[in-house]
Amino acid sequence: MSVTREELNGMIKKYMPPTKKGAGFFKAFLVGGIICTIGQGFMELYSLGIKDDETVKILTSVTLVLLSAILTSVGVYDNIAKFGGAGALVPITGFANAVVAPALDNKPEGKILGTGVQMFSIAGPVIVYGVIAANIYGIIYYIFKAVV
Repeated sequence: MSVTREELNGMIKKYMPPTKKGAGFFKAFLVGGIICTIGQGFMELYSLGIKDDETVKILTSVTLVLLSAILTSVGVYDNIAKFGGAGALVPITGFANAVVAPALDNKPEGKILGTGVQMFSIAGPVIVYGVIAANIYGIIYYIFKAVV
């Protein structure tokens, strides 16, 4: 059976629910803002006792990743992501969720073939292509810095 592009578009419009872009933007902004506010709160809290800015930043990142992993493991972060969309997935907490969720889903298959293998199934390509892009940008920066 051959379907024309117009027929396919008609079927998509008929069965696909309309998106609420305005509400989605607002929810993403709200959730992302709350996550960033929590992160800023930890930075302020840590800076009360620690004078080194780098240490404060590292502790804040680690705390946000740990909280995200815990919330993912108890099933709360998925609900936050469903509500906030990209607002929950873009910050560092989304990366932690992308590592923990596949590991938990494949836990019954064992620690090595389940959790270990699947842990980076989503985040792995992000890490690989992020490192490649960073190296390419670094080389380009080095070349232009040497020329200019």
